[in-house]
Amino acid sequence: MRLERLNYNKIKIFLTLDDLTDRGLTKEDLWKDSFKVHQLFKDMMNEANTELGFEANGPIAVEVYSLQAQGMVVIVTKNQDADSEDDEYDDDYIEMQVKLDESADIIYQFHSFEDIIQLSESLQRIGITGGTVYHYDGQYFLSLEDLGSHTAEGVVAVLAEYGNPTTLTIYRLQEYGKLIMDGNAVETIQTHFS
Repeated sequence: MRLERLNYNKIKIFLTLDDLTDRGLTKEDLWKDSFKVHQLFKDMMNEANTELGFEANGPIAVEVYSLQAQGMVVIVTKNQDADSEDDEYDDDYIEMQVKLDESADIIYQFHSFEDIIQLSESLQRIGITGGTVYHYDGQYFLSLEDLGSHTAEGVVAVLAEYGNPTTLTIYRLQEYGKLIMDGNAVETIQTHFS
């Protein structure tokens, strides 16, 4: 589990599939209202309080984004007026507004373009030629949408050999990143660099 403070009243939590498995949960379980899910959320809020000083009391908004075969991104936002309304709530009371979303994109982060060149050989061997490459904040990102007949888990296993899953969304990369190759990135890299 990785935590990041976005601003004074908003945090981002990245949960990998391993984090979920360690707690006996699957991605599908997160869409259900169960004791294990409540316990996971409580653990996340305790860790956020310990690591970031983020106290979730009063009304909060929770946005859960499922990342294909990579895990989940959870954005927790405290109501801006929550500090002034603390007296209205018990210490253990949290009012949640939950929004669920799922992304079909698989996005991995790489330290160098050379990592993507090496990865593209492996991807082309299994028949994947698409993808889009971005550069953002000194890192390279490969976004894959069409996996053909391959499972997301199988493709992620190959991607994980060369890079790391990212908590960045495709929207942030499109907005702030520099587009390096659009569409058939794997095929283009193989044509020019192998």
